[in-house]
Amino acid sequence: MTELFQTFVALLFIWCVAKVFLYKFFFADLLQAAMERDPAARGSLLVMFTYSGVRAVAYHRFAHRLHGWGLSFPARIVSQWARWLTGIEIHPGARIGKGLFIDHGMGVVIGETSVIGDNVTLFQGVTLGGTGKEKGKRHPTLGNDVVVGAGAKVLGNITLGDHVSVGANAVVLNDVPANCTVVGVPGRVARREGKKILGANIDYCQLPDPLAQAMERIQKEIETIERELKDFEDHQKK
Repeated sequence: MTELFQTFVALLFIWCVAKVFLYKFFFADLLQAAMERDPAARGSLLVMFTYSGVRAVAYHRFAHRLHGWGLSFPARIVSQWARWLTGIEIHPGARIGKGLFIDHGMGVVIGETSVIGDNVTLFQGVTLGGTGKEKGKRHPTLGNDVVVGAGAKVLGNITLGDHVSVGANAVVLNDVPANCTVVGVPGRVARREGKKILGANIDYCQLPDPLAQAMERIQKEIETIERELKDFEDHQKK
């Protein structure tokens, strides 16, 4: 029993050292992204061993390499193993840039022909999927520094430009220009600024509601018409 325990401890130590080596030299951008964008990240070791989003992307890089070599079956085995471990499903065919950070991550799905730029942030429940009506390139393309809020769905062969922010639970079905904020169902561009929208700093409490804004404009127009009618009636009485 003592020898068995010692063997277990030795293997555990080797595994930990190997993991630290891999992350430090091959996945350093993932560690940096988590440390920069998550205020709860207290250190690189905590990120390595407890962040499911970081592990999912690390597994994907291995699966994507196998997929590129034409080993699609082993690649899917790796991706499904990662899905079982992390709750995050990334197809081996998806092309992902540097510094992707999947915060919390449970329920995130990234389709086969998705293309993700550098320094993108995805929150839990995000889907980069297809509409079921397309073949070939059927999943979204995300530019650099894109942030997709919790529960949002980005569907079809569409493109989100650099520095786009997608609000929580939005459903985006059309292309979005760079430097825009998209909210609602279906997603509408609610803010377009010339300046860069940085990292994961979306203030969800301050996101504009395009439907509410439209209703407010209609209400103002109705009030204006009512005033003009009243003025006309008063004028007729005189």
